[in-house]
Amino acid sequence: MTADTLTEKLNGSRLNKNQIMQLVDDLRARPELTAVVLKVIYEQDKLRKNFNACWVFDHLMRKKLDYILPNINIFIEGLTVINWESTLRPMSHVLEMVNERYFVKKDAAYIKAITFKQQEIMAEVCFDWLIGQHKVAAKVFAMTNLFYLGERFDWIRPELKKVLEQSYASGSAGYRARARMILNRIK
Repeated sequence: MTADTLTEKLNGSRLNKNQIMQLVDDLRARPELTAVVLKVIYEQDKLRKNFNACWVFDHLMRKKLDYILPNINIFIEGLTVINWESTLRPMSHVLEMVNERYFVKKDAAYIKAITFKQQEIMAEVCFDWLIGQHKVAAKVFAMTNLFYLGERFDWIRPELKKVLEQSYASGSAGYRARARMILNRIK
């Protein structure tokens, strides 16, 4: 598979689950094409036309998260420009997997690859997702990401607690369930 054929497939008609998994398998053989997938994600987000690339990326990261490391800067910088719900959900999920590797598993490769500045960007976008007019999935992933980032920045958990307490009553059942879990962990 070449970058051009991958781009063509990602920009084509909506992919079904089998087609997504086939592309994931193809990408596992060509991890250098992960950067191409990210480029297409940001183009598709801007056009709000197609979200194949996001779904392929999310499934690839579930199988082989380490493919993000050579592209971590592209990934994090891209988080600052996405705003389509179809993009936010899978990208916020991938960010949660990255933060779990960093903060929970304390994976040395992630600790080495991710800078303080990049974590500041993560915190900023996650607060934007949490307090913005977004669907519950992006907000739920944002909460968890902020909880993890609170290990690095002392100001995050008190602010997160305040936001969750203020928005708890008006949140959906899924929002309240995750907020309750995060608030319990903060205490």
